[in-house]
Amino acid sequence: MQDPDWFLTLPQGASRRDDTPSTWESRMPADARSVLADLADGVPLDPAGAALLLDSSGTDLDRLLDLAGSLRDQGLEQRGADRTVTYSRKVFLPLTTLCRDRCHYCVFVDTPGKLRLAGRPPYLSPEQVLATASAGAALGCQEALLTLGDRPEDRWPIAREWLDAHGYASTLDYVAATARLLLEETGMLPHLNPGVMTWQEMQRLRPYAPSMGMMLETTSRDLWSEPGGAHYGSPDKDPAVRLRVLEDAGRSRIPFSTGVLLGIGETLRDRADALFAIRDSHLRWGHIQETIVQNFRTKPGTAMQNSPDLGTRQYVAAVAVARLVMGPQAHLQAPPNLTDPQELHLLIRAGIDDWGGVSPLTPDHVNPERPWPHLDDLAEATRRSGYTLRERLTAHPRYVRDAGEWIDDRIHPHVEALADDRGLAVPGREPSGRPHGIRIAADRRPDTAPDLVAAIARAERSPAMLGDADYALLLTARGRGLDTLTELADQVRRDAVGDTVHYVVNRNLDGSLFGAAGGLDLQEVAAVAADAAARGATELCVQGAPAADLPGEAFWDLIAAAAGAGLHVHAFRPPEILDAARRLGCEPAEFLRRARELGLGSVPGTAARILNDRVRAVLTDGGDPPAAEWIRVIRLAHEVGLRSTATLVHGHVESPEHVVAHLRTLARIQDDTGGFTEVIPMPFVAADHPVLVPGARRSDLAESRAVHAVTRLLLHGRIDHVQAAWPKLGLDGARVLLRSGADDAGGLLLGGGPRPDAGAETGRSLAVSDLRGLAADLGRELRPRTTLYQELP
Repeated sequence: MQDPDWFLTLPQGASRRDDTPSTWESRMPADARSVLADLADGVPLDPAGAALLLDSSGTDLDRLLDLAGSLRDQGLEQRGADRTVTYSRKVFLPLTTLCRDRCHYCVFVDTPGKLRLAGRPPYLSPEQVLATASAGAALGCQEALLTLGDRPEDRWPIAREWLDAHGYASTLDYVAATARLLLEETGMLPHLNPGVMTWQEMQRLRPYAPSMGMMLETTSRDLWSEPGGAHYGSPDKDPAVRLRVLEDAGRSRIPFSTGVLLGIGETLRDRADALFAIRDSHLRWGHIQETIVQNFRTKPGTAMQNSPDLGTRQYVAAVAVARLVMGPQAHLQAPPNLTDPQELHLLIRAGIDDWGGVSPLTPDHVNPERPWPHLDDLAEATRRSGYTLRERLTAHPRYVRDAGEWIDDRIHPHVEALADDRGLAVPGREPSGRPHGIRIAADRRPDTAPDLVAAIARAERSPAMLGDADYALLLTARGRGLDTLTELADQVRRDAVGDTVHYVVNRNLDGSLFGAAGGLDLQEVAAVAADAAARGATELCVQGAPAADLPGEAFWDLIAAAAGAGLHVHAFRPPEILDAARRLGCEPAEFLRRARELGLGSVPGTAARILNDRVRAVLTDGGDPPAAEWIRVIRLAHEVGLRSTATLVHGHVESPEHVVAHLRTLARIQDDTGGFTEVIPMPFVAADHPVLVPGARRSDLAESRAVHAVTRLLLHGRIDHVQAAWPKLGLDGARVLLRSGADDAGGLLLGGGPRPDAGAETGRSLAVSDLRGLAADLGRELRPRTTLYQELP
């Protein structure tokens, strides 16, 4: 991820005034020249300043282009890719040209009538896909771009009929099948561009593609909501929906392509806001692998056929501003076929470092009137600007090099077969098909320090033999040492609980919505519970305290309303129990006893974070109760007959020693009470955290594997069940952790119902079929359970 303070690194010869942030905010530049002067003095660019730069002309435009180009070169040098512009050699596969949207500039989309006249089916058949892909592979293409209309079965009966006749539940189901077919039959790497996807759909597609994409296009709501707007009548072009897709892709650890479409009626401020929205999403997740700046080109036969093309001046200014907004490390792309050949040098000067996908075989089906440049001509145009054209894969090099974090391990062999040691494409290598499935490392022997090898050997004899220093050392295992550690933890898991993956059908409810303005009342709580019970749920999980102005009895009312549908109520973390007791003027034990009488079945052991007061103070800026209070409340819950989960949050400011001490505390509580049902290690997710945590690092999947393995070993014989937190790590991450000592998949977190927004994880839920596929990949049985681990039919 780029340095958020990239603007502090100025081009050679620039100066900086000694200004404070408050004076930066108060100074309002009047024109592009003032903004450029501020940038030279170290003032960060904001959307208002970017909007002024977007209208640059004359000498101001020259300065803007020079600044953007210099920033791009700085990033190339930092990456060791001096004077290089990349592209991907691809085939373009329009899987279907039906769509439920009605964009006013689009010629990609067809109606059923047009397809009948042309004698074309609603979808490309698998045979058609393979014929085109195989021809592309023979020409050295390594990317298969699957582009299609959004959810055509929701609008066109002919699409639903085709899917039913061919055995596919949805268009996205066919996308997944097609991507797998391409991997296995051709070895080409799919890049999926199917439009708006939910978090759940991304989880289902991630095993079949190293990268995905969806253009944000614009954040202008007027273009979507007002008659005559370019996106009016297109449900998938709601900016809020598309911004959610960017967030879900980041949360899912998917290398993601997005960008802006300029000249469709948006304002200069709209353009700036869209670029900043993309940047902000990337700063949260690090997943935007390329930002595409695309210029509108008029298409005859569309509602916007009389609208002018975006002018060259505004286009190159937008490219340059995008570079300033996104920073030196970002990949910035401009499609070369949408600019006249004699003007390509302006795009390089404006700061691009990527031309995107270029096909020697298939046309640009979205812009069919604009043929791709010949690759030799593109290489020559790039050379004349002083840069070398290099081929890359569909995922950019950074993500290829860090494939363990960003790419599903079932397609690592496909990616590795085409990548060089820098993560670029091996020139001239023709892809070939290979099986899709779980990857097993060929060599499990540790190649790490002797003390780590010795600690693993002691753990193999007996996990109880290890001291705190040993376990702290195991938490640092990486590479083949980590593989050996997780293999051992997986064997201990097998010995303890067998080869079953358990899950619970549950629904989350955010207790803080109860009594809040626009939130939930008791009738709605009861309706959510009844709906969940009717759909097969056995648990309602409530986290969050009722509105602060409500009396303590509100906690009891909430429990009673939730329990009325016959569900197991799993509710209230230790801080909320302390809050309830304070409002009621009673002891926590008294509250817990009364809550149990009203229907409380168990307590979430969340908000444990790390049971160290110094760490907790950093994580919550002093907002958490002391660790001793969390421990006291959990012990009280166990004493009154309420079992609880146990949790651990890693990957922020804690040390391995803090993690070990936390697990030892859980072990002592379990020895005394036996009240923990399972332990749930979770990575810290900064974007979900209510306060900024200074110095927090970004946890990765390797760290999660080590933490789950050590949790399994250290708590062996005490807490049998270790859960893989798929809402934090996605389905692929959960699958990896279920091979690292975890045995439980947690809850489905049912969505929808009378109040779809009632859960804290709104938008993230699973179906039983998702877990069935996960268990099958692992070679294990899938079984439902209750909250307290009683098996269900």
